[in-house]
Amino acid sequence: MTKRPLVVATRRSALALAQCRAFLRALVAANPGLVVEELHVVTTGDRIQDRPLYEVGGKGLFVREIEEALLEKRADFAVHSMKDLPAHQPPGLELVCVPERADPRDTLLVQPGKIASIDALPKGAKVGSSSLRRRLMLLAKRPDLDVVPLRGNIDTRLRKLTAGEYDAIILAAAGLARLGVPVGELPPHAPLAFDVMLPAVAQGILAVEARGGDEEVARILSPLEHGPSRLVASAERGVLRALGADCTVPLAAHATLHDYELSLEAWLSETDGSNVRTRTDRARITDANSAEAFGDRVGQALKSPVK
Repeated sequence: MTKRPLVVATRRSALALAQCRAFLRALVAANPGLVVEELHVVTTGDRIQDRPLYEVGGKGLFVREIEEALLEKRADFAVHSMKDLPAHQPPGLELVCVPERADPRDTLLVQPGKIASIDALPKGAKVGSSSLRRRLMLLAKRPDLDVVPLRGNIDTRLRKLTAGEYDAIILAAAGLARLGVPVGELPPHAPLAFDVMLPAVAQGILAVEARGGDEEVARILSPLEHGPSRLVASAERGVLRALGADCTVPLAAHATLHDYELSLEAWLSETDGSNVRTRTDRARITDANSAEAFGDRVGQALKSPVK
C-alpha cells in the first residue's frame, strides 16, 4: 500500500461529491489503510449557468480543468460522470477504472399531486431540460409541450419544480440515486422506458481517470473495475467517436451485455429533430477494443442521412 495520501480531483457540486465519496468508500474498503484527499475543481461547465451547454459548444466542459490537474500532477486520479467525457482523452491520460454501471435511464419528475407520465402532462406543459437529446426525444412524442432550459444542480432543479416554475423536469436516474435523496422526499417520478427516451452515451457510468503508466494508482483502483460495464461503455463511446459528437449533437446510445453478446441501440438526429436515424445491432464481444470497434461500426452506419 502506498505510504503517501493519494489526491482525487472532482467537481464540487453536491452530486459530483456524492458519487466521488461513494467511490472512495468502496476504494478504501478494498485497500485498508489507504488515505485519499480531495481536490475540488470548478470547471467551465460549472461556471456557465445562464444557457444550455449545447449552445456553448464542445464536449469536455465538465472535465477539462480536472484533466489539467491530473496532467500537472496536482491530483493522482479523478472521478467523472463518463457521459461528460469527450470522445478522445488528452495524451497521457487513461480510463484506469470503470465501476459498475448504475441505472442508465432518464427520470420524469412532476409537481406534487400530479401523475409522473409523459402522456399525462397537460397540453403546453412546461418541461425543464437543457439536454438537446432529451428535448428532441420528448418533442417527438409530445410536440405540444414547451421544453425550456433548466440549469443548476439537482437540488436547485427540484426546488424550481416544486416551486411551480416547471410542470415537469427530466433528470438522470443514476444522479438521483447517487445524491441519496430519499424516495419519499422526491416529487412524483417515474423512469422513462428506452423506447421513449434512449439514454446519453455512458449515462449511469463513472469514469476514473489517471495518468498513463502510473502502475501504483492503477493497482489501487483495480478492485473496483467492472468488466461488463467497461464493455458496454466502450461500445457506446465507439458510437460517439465514430460521429465525432459533442453536446451540440443529439445522440443517444445504450448497450447491454449477455454472455459476451453485446446488443447496441443508437439514435441520432439533426439539431432541429429532423432526419432521425436509429440502428440496433448485436455482436460477439471479447474485450474492450472489440466492443469499441463494434460501436464504431454502428456509429458509421448512422452517418448516412435518410433519403
